[in-house]
Amino acid sequence: MKLSDLPVIMEVERASFPTPWPRQAFYNELIHNRFARYSVVQVDGRVVGYCGLWLLLDEAHITNIAIHPDFRGRGLGEALLSYVMRRAKEWGAGKMTLEVRVSNTIAQRLYKKMGFEPSGIRPRYYTDNQEDAIIMWVTLHGNDGEKQQTSDEGELPGSRNRNQL
Repeated sequence: MKLSDLPVIMEVERASFPTPWPRQAFYNELIHNRFARYSVVQVDGRVVGYCGLWLLLDEAHITNIAIHPDFRGRGLGEALLSYVMRRAKEWGAGKMTLEVRVSNTIAQRLYKKMGFEPSGIRPRYYTDNQEDAIIMWVTLHGNDGEKQQTSDEGELPGSRNRNQL
């Protein structure tokens, strides 16, 4: 992700979340947070999704992941998550975690498909409606089987992917 991506990232963010992060939060992540790594997905030159994570020691924490609603159902979210999991392993992470809304069963299915397992609940985690979050973890193995196939160049199939190193 680059600073020039932020206007489109904000479109994806507003279309995806009831309480979107402000632009300044993404700016701070890109400029000031040395633990942050952000990737984007492009389709036909247009940014349609992104994923952010924090790399802390040997753990990666996904802070946010979103695909614009107009581009969901095409496997981009799974490909992006697979890519980020592989990159986190390359960066030295042995485990990855995230939080997901209890009501977001579509995301939960994807995370379980990718090997994440529920490990606890964060009560009233989401500030917009006090919804609980499920904490999920995955151990990052070698290539994690077929789940983490990406092209040799580190790009997502049918898209261009850039990452902030």
